[in-house]
Amino acid sequence: MDISLTFAGFIVGFIIGLTGVGGGSLMTPVLVLVFSIKPAIAVGTDLLYAAITKGGGIFSHQKQGTIDWRVVRLLSMGSIPAALSAVFILKQLARVGIDYEPIITSALSIALILTSLVILFKSQLQSLGRTEPFQFIRTIHRKLCAPMTILAGAIIGILVTLSSVGAGALGAAFLFFLYPRFSTVRIVGTDLAHAIPITTIAGLGHWHLGSVDFQLLLSLIIGSLPGIYLGSYTGVQLPEKFMRTLLAFILLLIGGRLAIL
Repeated sequence: MDISLTFAGFIVGFIIGLTGVGGGSLMTPVLVLVFSIKPAIAVGTDLLYAAITKGGGIFSHQKQGTIDWRVVRLLSMGSIPAALSAVFILKQLARVGIDYEPIITSALSIALILTSLVILFKSQLQSLGRTEPFQFIRTIHRKLCAPMTILAGAIIGILVTLSSVGAGALGAAFLFFLYPRFSTVRIVGTDLAHAIPITTIAGLGHWHLGSVDFQLLLSLIIGSLPGIYLGSYTGVQLPEKFMRTLLAFILLLIGGRLAIL
């Protein structure tokens, strides 16, 4: 077990607990830029890491009744086939000898930049989803909301499989637009309930491709669990808006850095 990786897991876990932002947005770029781990290995390992670390949260939300399982099913109808298709495409590229690492790096860069923008403008997005011109969603909700949710799931499935980023902040952003009447806690609970199966399936797909390092995974988990606990406790003492804004700018810089690799 690599102590430096365990420490990295602790730091990322602490930030997750502090800000509530998912580990994929942080862990994958840290593994790629700091530890020089191949993007495919970083993404595949981080997907299973995310599935494990997010697992505990679903029980709390289920107990509070803040998960809309119908919406989870609609998202999964799009995300699971999309994730499996993305894994299949990566496998075919590898089979014919095409290096798909640049694709993963580019997807990671795009996902990080989008995530940083969602974090920065979270309150504006929430307000926008409840006002004109997005009120049309309420009017034609029964006809178009279900297929739009499936389409959103497909986009998330592709992004998550290629970058390990997107099941958290981006998923929540889609839900804010599609379900403007949902409370924030219901958005978070529903998004989390969808994130667990999609990160698990995408992670298992990467395992099939041989891009999961289980020793690395163990090191990260050992460090991150106490980090998440400590971060959750500390987060109560610090201004959330400042921390999330700082994190958003960090993700934006990292996304830009990956774009020029």
